Amino acid sequence: MEREITDEKLQKYFKITGKALETLEVAVHERSLLMAVANDFLTMAKSYFEDARYYYEKGDYVTAFAALNYAHGFIDAGVRLGVFKGEDDRLFAFG
Repeated sequence: MEREITDEKLQKYFKITGKALETLEVAVHERSLLMAVANDFLTMAKSYFEDARYYYEKGDYVTAFAALNYAHGFIDAGVRLGVFKGEDDRLFAFG
């Protein structure tokens, strides 16, 4: 059982989450009431991703890993809710 957050593990998840952020598309019309949800989820995902970079650069791997998980959680929640479209099942959780 793996019990530590390694640099390799962090780099793997930075790559996955970064690629998900680059490739996702907002799937709702700009006039939809869900557009506010899409914008909020995207803002939160990007913010947590940047927080992860900040903590990684400080050497705080635990907080960086936690922030990456929150970032990807907002991405996956948006895909499952239908406000984001993502095609790659290696990057997005589908329901």
